[in-house]
Amino acid sequence: MSLRFHIHTYGCQMNVRDSEAVAAMLAAAGHVRAEGEEDADLVIVNSCTVRQKAEEKAVGKVGNLIAAGKIVGLAGCAAERMGEEVFRRLPKLHFAVGPRQLWRIPAIVAEFESAPPGRRPRRVLAVGAGELPRGLDAHLAAADGSFAAVQSYVTVMVGCDNRCSYCIVPSVRGREWCRPETEIVAEVKCLAARGVKEVCLLGQSVLRYRGDGGRAFPHLLRELQEVEGLERIRFTSAHPAGCTEELIAAYRDCPKVCRHLHLPVQSGSDRILKSMGRRYDRAEYLDAVARLRAFDPEFALTTDVIVGYPGETDEDFEATRSLMEEAGFDNAFVFKYSPRPGTRAAEMADDVPAAEKERRDQVLLADQERRGLERNLRLVGSLRAVLTEGPSKRNRERWSGRDSGNRIVVFPPVDGVSVGDEVKVRVAEAHAQILVGEVVK
Repeated sequence: MSLRFHIHTYGCQMNVRDSEAVAAMLAAAGHVRAEGEEDADLVIVNSCTVRQKAEEKAVGKVGNLIAAGKIVGLAGCAAERMGEEVFRRLPKLHFAVGPRQLWRIPAIVAEFESAPPGRRPRRVLAVGAGELPRGLDAHLAAADGSFAAVQSYVTVMVGCDNRCSYCIVPSVRGREWCRPETEIVAEVKCLAARGVKEVCLLGQSVLRYRGDGGRAFPHLLRELQEVEGLERIRFTSAHPAGCTEELIAAYRDCPKVCRHLHLPVQSGSDRILKSMGRRYDRAEYLDAVARLRAFDPEFALTTDVIVGYPGETDEDFEATRSLMEEAGFDNAFVFKYSPRPGTRAAEMADDVPAAEKERRDQVLLADQERRGLERNLRLVGSLRAVLTEGPSKRNRERWSGRDSGNRIVVFPPVDGVSVGDEVKVRVAEAHAQILVGEVVK
């Protein structure tokens, strides 16, 4: 008997990609996607635990689903962090599976599917970040191409060895492990043959990737540049130490590699960066920014910032403000610090009051709104190559897509233009988060 399944995904792109893999594995086992959770027999919540609020949101969702009488599983980082504790918090949860155990889900589901309702397993726990991951290319088993799209994520490495003081990722996703380069290239070729135009290469610190023979990440970019049918290559997330001349040369030589980099900074204070264990200082970060922008002044940079880290003074916060201004980010994601169990920072006093964290958060967001508008205004009148994604989420009467710099570009629909087409859009209007223009035939 097949089950109708639905997957809720919280958190980062890695979780999105993991959910796609789980969906493919379930489909290969004979199960069928439901239109939504209401129509599903089985619902899996793929969770995030980077911040306490994210974990609570996923756990709350699971509680509501259990009350609805469905087979419910919790997957991902929150399941890994909580382990057996999850069944104390959610005693009627059917199963919990960590990020490196996701390949076990079809077999776990089979146990519940085959057993009579009154004799189903009480609960199943599958965690352990030490195992090598499996099923990263499970979507390739869908011969009908049902798991392909115009854009696709491709996992190139999992885990993280950076051990930043505030970050729980190494504990829940394990040590770094890089996929073989030949395997990645084969996956991208398969996706391109199915109509995928853009891939985004995923890794917690993707510039640390080492391929066959220890070759660095830029070599992988050059290999993917040669994939027929592929038009764009993106990757995330980066670290300043990886912004080498070799990387910049790959940007310069490979037109398919998009001119955008997500480069988390977290703080502009050398004192806080040292406490965080980020292994660079303010000057080194800004040097990486300068080298990227030197070869292309329009190069788009986005970042992550934490406010209210333990011991962050007004002076430290102002150092972050000034760094963000000097770097001239196109966009920034600002997070209020929350301690995560088992991290070094969790042993420090969480001494910045919640109200002050909120104030600093709002100050940086207002700064970025102004800065984003200023940078986008420089692009008015320019011609952008835009990969069409379809109707805009905010206004279905307009279409949208992204340029090489990952900027959202909105335009009136044009006859003959389909999702996945690249169009030229003349920018007529700029906002902090989007560009508006018309297609130039």
